[in-house]
Amino acid sequence: MEVIYSKACGVDVHKSFIVAVICDSTSITPKYYKKRFSTFNNDLVKFRNWLLDNDCQNVCMESTGKYYIPIYNALEGFIPNIVVANPKWVAVIKGEKDDNKDAKWIADLFKLGIVRSSFIPSKNFRILRELTRYLYKLTCMKSSEKNRFTNALTVGNCKLDMVFSDIFGKSSQSIIQTILDNNSFSDDDIINCLRKNCKSSHEDILSAISGISFTYEQKLRIKLIKDHIDYLANEINNLRDIINNLIAPYEEYIKLLMTIPGIDRNSAITILSEIGNDMSQFSSHYKLTSWAGLAPGCNESAGKKKSVKISRAGVYLKPCLVEVAHCAVKDKTNTYYANKFNKISKRRGKKRAYIAIARKILVAIYHMLLTGEVWNPRDLASNETSDKDRLKYTKNNFKQSLKQLLSLGLTSDELLEIINQNSLIE
Repeated sequence: MEVIYSKACGVDVHKSFIVAVICDSTSITPKYYKKRFSTFNNDLVKFRNWLLDNDCQNVCMESTGKYYIPIYNALEGFIPNIVVANPKWVAVIKGEKDDNKDAKWIADLFKLGIVRSSFIPSKNFRILRELTRYLYKLTCMKSSEKNRFTNALTVGNCKLDMVFSDIFGKSSQSIIQTILDNNSFSDDDIINCLRKNCKSSHEDILSAISGISFTYEQKLRIKLIKDHIDYLANEINNLRDIINNLIAPYEEYIKLLMTIPGIDRNSAITILSEIGNDMSQFSSHYKLTSWAGLAPGCNESAGKKKSVKISRAGVYLKPCLVEVAHCAVKDKTNTYYANKFNKISKRRGKKRAYIAIARKILVAIYHMLLTGEVWNPRDLASNETSDKDRLKYTKNNFKQSLKQLLSLGLTSDELLEIINQNSLIE
């Protein structure tokens, strides 16, 4: 095989140390230089200087958790070609594995140019990604605490969650606070807690709290959970302020993504933090959708196609896009994705249809960030929301479709044109 990089370095990354092997292929017989460094910053600087002294501008390492990030930070800006590879692409044969052999094997594969590079965004987007992922974790924690709060009320025979649509509204929270603060309370105390815009009837509210039995310890637990919810809400607001300040230079990209149905500001920030704004990192939208875990798998052997499930990639991006797909399908102002969803769900089911819509949205995002154009699909005209477009014509139900067309009051010319366009007759 042709040698792509005459000098390449393979790095075996561990928590406390790294093993680096430089492969020099300038001569007929390749030469190897091995050295071990600790992962302290001063030793990483020595590692960087060692590479520069040996004129090695190509480095490849495994993406082992978060351990590769300090090495990447030390080399960024000094080494032009840094490749972070998925471990499955540089795996060593079993029985022939140790730290030195791992680094040498990575260098041998990398010099031939057969190691796939993982997507590493710029430093600004890496910082933004850390914040948005932490925001996602805090939001999940807040949701868990809210469920725990509701369950604590149910254990004490308090059924306010069956009366109020939002148990954390002002009226319901005022009632709960009255119950927790007073050992004895009257019906008038509960009624006085209600707001003017409360839609629940007084009888249902009083029935929901009749027979409650909270012990002192249960009340303390509910108060602790409520304090934690308030704390998380405050932290989420502070984190959103930090994210908004960091995303300010990229406001144009946020507005561009928000032209897509189903995408709001929060989801646009999440998407941008995961994939960045430079689509030249991906050779095509196929690579991007595969990286995000939204492309069907390729698993065929002996002429038999096996499971084509999507991969587990895109742990943070994929849920965001699926949530966007749900919103886009339910968008009443633009039914472009709703029409796509209806066609796919009838053949493949709703779950696969949502994944397909999420993939279509990601493909649109790729081309929009690449060209700077707003969302405007080529087949948008054929998906306009009109009675004609909602009719599905097939040869098998020609009579039924013809009755539906006649009920629209179309002229004979319009009727013939629709029939010919949709191939109702041969």
